[in-house]
Amino acid sequence: MPVVYFVIPCYNEEKVLPETEKRLTAKLKEMISCGLADEKSRILFVDDGSKDKTWELIDGYSGGNVLVSGIKLAHNRGHQNALLAGLMTAKECADCAISLDADLQDDVGALDKFVKKYNEGCDIVYGVRNKRDTDTFFKRTTALGFYKFMAALGADLVYNHADYRLMSRRALEALSEYKEVNLFLRGLVPLIGYRCDYVYYDRHERFAGESKYPLKKMLSFAVDGITSFSVKPLKMIFNSGMLVFLVSLIGVIWSLISHANGGAAAWVPAIWSLWLLGGVILLCLGVAGTYIGKIYGEVKARPRYKIEEYKK
Repeated sequence: MPVVYFVIPCYNEEKVLPETEKRLTAKLKEMISCGLADEKSRILFVDDGSKDKTWELIDGYSGGNVLVSGIKLAHNRGHQNALLAGLMTAKECADCAISLDADLQDDVGALDKFVKKYNEGCDIVYGVRNKRDTDTFFKRTTALGFYKFMAALGADLVYNHADYRLMSRRALEALSEYKEVNLFLRGLVPLIGYRCDYVYYDRHERFAGESKYPLKKMLSFAVDGITSFSVKPLKMIFNSGMLVFLVSLIGVIWSLISHANGGAAAWVPAIWSLWLLGGVILLCLGVAGTYIGKIYGEVKARPRYKIEEYKK
């Protein structure tokens, strides 16, 4: 029987955490009794510098529930870094680790299927949503657009998959060799290349609390994904520069001919061309600046997280 770790990153989850601990404990006990998981299996909560009582709850659970462990990061490092901290900690003890959200939107009932796929020889098992009925129209449309856009850029992403996945110890060891500071695990994990499979599930409504991914964070996450796994935006800048140059050249020739034939003053189209060119330049500088900023972060190679406490 494999030692299974559930890895749950948490940020300000005091409202939902009691129910999460209750359901996951019941599920893990069921899996142990059914022979799907070893008695050394654990539920590992990772507190990502929460401002509420999240860590106090985790600390209490780890003291009163033998199946619960907890990690407290020194300060808020973001969902991806918190998840990585949990996975790298689990790697030392577990045969496989399953990452899932604390808000109970990921189907706890599907956890058995992940372990069964692992027992069949899979190193990575992706949780894939059957449908997106629980999302708003805006979120559903933008999410599908993001996956299609990433595919067009050449990134190898699993469609309708977030961070609900199982990884074997071998896969976690491979993941630990990727040292980039700008983490986008949905793109990194498929690069490992070990045998994989899929578990399809229905995503639920958030049990309690507020979403930790408002529009601003969703856009930032999308930009991180795009710039971490493709240089095509830089190529698009070059192509757009060539296009603007050709259009501007045609515009200059047209304005000169028009002025020679008694038409509008030659400077009128030129003004519009300058506005257009200025906007394109600013856009291109923004894209290039994003890549330069990422290079700056990678070159400094600062630690991605620091663990302040670990309650085993």
